[in-house]
Amino acid sequence: MSSLSLVRSGGRSVSEQRPVKIIPGYVPDAEGSALIETGNTRVMCAATVELQVPPWMRGKGTGWVTAEYSMLPRSTTERVRRERGTIGGRTQEIQRLIGRALRAITDLPALGEISILLDCDVLRADGGTRTASITGAYVALHLALAGLIEAGKLKAIPLKDQIAAISVGIVDGDAVLDLDYNEDSAADVDMNVVMTGGGEFVELQGTGEEATFDRNQLEQMLELADSGIKNLLAAQRAAIGSYSWHNAQFL
Repeated sequence: MSSLSLVRSGGRSVSEQRPVKIIPGYVPDAEGSALIETGNTRVMCAATVELQVPPWMRGKGTGWVTAEYSMLPRSTTERVRRERGTIGGRTQEIQRLIGRALRAITDLPALGEISILLDCDVLRADGGTRTASITGAYVALHLALAGLIEAGKLKAIPLKDQIAAISVGIVDGDAVLDLDYNEDSAADVDMNVVMTGGGEFVELQGTGEEATFDRNQLEQMLELADSGIKNLLAAQRAAIGSYSWHNAQFL
């Protein structure tokens, strides 16, 4: 593993992630929702259920799960302009990543011709907004699917596994877990890891910033990501288990 020489904000060790908190049912009028906090990063995730699929999918007997992502104007130290009309390339990339991740663990044929849209809105950004979105959106998706069971629209939750995501990187030569904004900005290597509850990879997004990394460093980062994602999976289960169905929205 990497050395312990790096001094991180908050006094974290290289293998220590930021405190995680997931509040289920954060948006009362949504069919499923969660607020996820990872350190100073906060993302609100809300699921909307439609009892139909897009026109190009109709008649195929399968469902659809997709996502939209946005950053509120004052989620950062300087105002972020609202995206009206044309969506920026970064936003498109992130919302496609979230959608792919959630579809990877959803049994779409078992869902039937039902669509679920996950809105992931960043309230405060301090690194890891896309990974927090995936982790929080899973909780919102799970609650929405459970609500469909309560409403008699489904017989079982059509999920094949859990899914969560976290960032890792190389900072000052050290492999580190869960980068905040300052670390991400200074990282030699930045990687986002998306994994299932069974330990399988859904996506790896790793880039050297004017630097390279070797196989040993890659293995160090993946080992850190595995430990962090296990903690996130546990937080997801705890949030879902604590959710009260009183006043929940059913179709």
